[in-house]
Amino acid sequence: MKVLMFGWEFPPHISGGLGTACYGLTRGLSELDDVEVTFVVPKAFGDEDQSRMKLIGANQVPVTKTQIQFEESEKQMDYFEVDSLIVPYMNEEEFWKVKSKKLPRKTRFVETDEGNRIEFSGTYGSNLIQEIKNYALVAGIIAEQNNFDLIHAHDWLAYPAGIAAKNISGKPLVVHVHATDFDRSGGSVNPTVYAIERDGMEQADQVITVSNLTRDTVINKYHIDPQKVVTVHNAVEPMSAEGSEIPKKGINEKIVTFLGRITLQKGPEYFIEAAKMVLQKMNNVRFVMAGSGDLQEQMIARVARLGIADRFHFTGFLKANDISYLFHMTDVFVMPSVSEPFGIVPLEAMQFNVPVIISNQSGVSEVLEHAIKIDFWDTHAMADSIYGILNYPSLSEHFKQEGKTEVDGLRWINSAKNVRKVYESVLT
Repeated sequence: MKVLMFGWEFPPHISGGLGTACYGLTRGLSELDDVEVTFVVPKAFGDEDQSRMKLIGANQVPVTKTQIQFEESEKQMDYFEVDSLIVPYMNEEEFWKVKSKKLPRKTRFVETDEGNRIEFSGTYGSNLIQEIKNYALVAGIIAEQNNFDLIHAHDWLAYPAGIAAKNISGKPLVVHVHATDFDRSGGSVNPTVYAIERDGMEQADQVITVSNLTRDTVINKYHIDPQKVVTVHNAVEPMSAEGSEIPKKGINEKIVTFLGRITLQKGPEYFIEAAKMVLQKMNNVRFVMAGSGDLQEQMIARVARLGIADRFHFTGFLKANDISYLFHMTDVFVMPSVSEPFGIVPLEAMQFNVPVIISNQSGVSEVLEHAIKIDFWDTHAMADSIYGILNYPSLSEHFKQEGKTEVDGLRWINSAKNVRKVYESVLT
């Protein structure tokens, strides 16, 4: 079966778990003999790994040329048609020239370059909603130009693109919920985002969620029929724990790591409060908060107020190699997420023989047995768990060995097989 898949980011150009999960799943699907994936992103940079799939950048797709005749003139104007009410333009002068024509009220204008292509940043900037709309416009063209059996759209950013492709082709649509705005916002849901999410789920023939936690949210908050919502847990892409140039720790101290976006959803403040408690009991430990986010400055200020700045380090955003180096030096990894649809990072840590502490409010807690699980708000339990792993070698060794064995069995090929079953259900 041929799958036309829409995402928003793809390695090496990723900013979080969405791109990692998309890459892992597509690699898993590529190992199945009867599945062929064409993966679409808003912006292709040219350095993506296309060894196991075809990748299309919406920024590389010229919109189709056609002609339109305006009511007040016999003169025909050449324009680039995305749909009947879309009129692209290439510069400000051309925009106002086209704008002066008598056009239907619902006509929208989309800027293109000289190659008739729509520009995309491929990021999460202030123009995000417009880019999502433009992505959907180009998705219709891609659907016309490619042969496929079904459509698979990852997360709300790509739902409109998936819907556009479905409307053009009539092929079934599967949407993949990696997170909802209830997770990202802490409950302060953006009505625009919610509407996009719900529309995607309602128009989908089948909905995949990354955990039962997320499935419950989809059913209860978005009122989607439980019969069409299926959980397929994420997995982990193999990471090598070997390397000749791995830096030594440089200090004879323990290291406790938080790695992720420094946002409300990830619970960074609870990690800091637990760190304060641990440092009241032992001195030979340092805490690392790796990542960036809107709460970073607040967290730095909180660390300073607690008087633990000499034992606390902020690294900023880390690339893949730097993350590997950090895991090699880490003695305990903590993910205190307030609401985590899944959470791949603990799996990556376990691959490097790092004991992990995760919140009960994470989807990954559904699949892991050899991890310490606590409620995100219970900073005393978090601190006790950190202290125990750091001070009892047998406990640490248990989680290292059993955790590594467990995570080695969580492979994307298994997730891919479950996704294929979903494909088969919408094609029968």
